[in-house]
Amino acid sequence: MESAMAEQEKEVLEEELTDASADNEKCKADSGAPDGEEGKADGAQDEGGCGADSGASDDTPEGKEGLTGRKAKKQAKADKKSEGYKEQIAQLEDRVKRQLAEFENFRNRTEKEKQAMFETGAKSVIEKILPVVDNFERGLATVPEDKKEDPFVDGMNRIYRQLLTELENIGVKPIEAVGQEFDPNLHNAVMQVESEEYESGVVAQELQKGYTYRDSVVRHSMVAVAT
Repeated sequence: MESAMAEQEKEVLEEELTDASADNEKCKADSGAPDGEEGKADGAQDEGGCGADSGASDDTPEGKEGLTGRKAKKQAKADKKSEGYKEQIAQLEDRVKRQLAEFENFRNRTEKEKQAMFETGAKSVIEKILPVVDNFERGLATVPEDKKEDPFVDGMNRIYRQLLTELENIGVKPIEAVGQEFDPNLHNAVMQVESEEYESGVVAQELQKGYTYRDSVVRHSMVAVAT
């Protein structure tokens, strides 16, 4: 913006110098027109008069009017250029705002895509870990009562509990099944059984435990529903 204003002032100054030079050339041409001594005298008088007129023109009404007209013309040009600069600035500001809005939308979209990719990758890893959890549960379920205090069994049990704790810390939780009303969004019914304990439509047995990850189902519970 400062560069534009400096360019504008330079143009105005050049116009003033051009006008002054033109007036000077006109005075010189007028003073040199007559021939001989009389012409020289007249030329001298004209030259002095031209100089006097040029120096005193600003004090006369005609001179003041001409000076005011030139200033008004220059001011009009300056105002026109200023309006052009303001319009260019407004266009650039609008373009910058649009680009910032587009960048913000791009960043939000990228964040959502990155989060979705992370969620997909995490669910894929969890799905591979769940069979390990199932094997721990099956193995520990077959341990006789008199062997549960065995150091090896106790170690396996500790590892199993630690694995469940870490899964819970990242948002993995088991789905409640037995005693809950059958929900196709959480349960996968593979059979129906007669039950005196539960009403029809209630999960009576859990054949395989299901899990959720941050409120989304990783694996549905495999259940038997009471009839």
